[in-house]
Amino acid sequence: MDRRADETPPAVKGAAAREGTPDAPAAEAVASAAGADPTDGADRADGADPVTAAEATGVAVGGAGGAAGELRALDMAAAPMAVRPCSIAAALEILGERWSLLALREMAYGVHRFARIAGYTGASRDILADRLRKLEEAGVVERRRYSEHPPRYEYHLTRAGRELFPLMFSLLRWGDRWAVDTPAVDLRHDCGQVADADLVCAHCGDPVTRESLTPVRHR
Repeated sequence: MDRRADETPPAVKGAAAREGTPDAPAAEAVASAAGADPTDGADRADGADPVTAAEATGVAVGGAGGAAGELRALDMAAAPMAVRPCSIAAALEILGERWSLLALREMAYGVHRFARIAGYTGASRDILADRLRKLEEAGVVERRRYSEHPPRYEYHLTRAGRELFPLMFSLLRWGDRWAVDTPAVDLRHDCGQVADADLVCAHCGDPVTRESLTPVRHR
């Protein structure tokens, strides 16, 4: 399901190349006299690669192997105005709908039969059948037959579905804090306390925060 390889369109030349164009100073002067930003739209040419342009404006960051392993930070806010290639967007194509997430919630709770999933989520049978079919096609859930006559199936999480647990748990805790006055259920850890979780780096153990992350091109 890795859609990232070989999908990046050709990059456009950066601001330095534009400044070397003979007509660039005159064009900037005209735009300035008109009260417009002379660079507005200049980084929006058809075929622009947001990742390449963001990389060109970023700073070098350390990488294994010295200069050969050097990476450049991506300046995401400086990328050309174009739809970003993004794993979040790809994931939302599969998961980004209420009934899909609620169906996954029920399977995580151990509810696997269609009628019970429908009852606990409140989804109509037609909508639920459609969402389960799409989740199955995406490899997030799988059907397991439990009745031969008539043929009936249970719905279970695949490995991809089980790996959604941190996301679902974080969504639950966010809802506890910001979406409801009083949580309906507390999830208690084996230690006896109400479960909460911190996001930490698996390599160094330090907390993972927005400020601690540096975007670089995928390799």
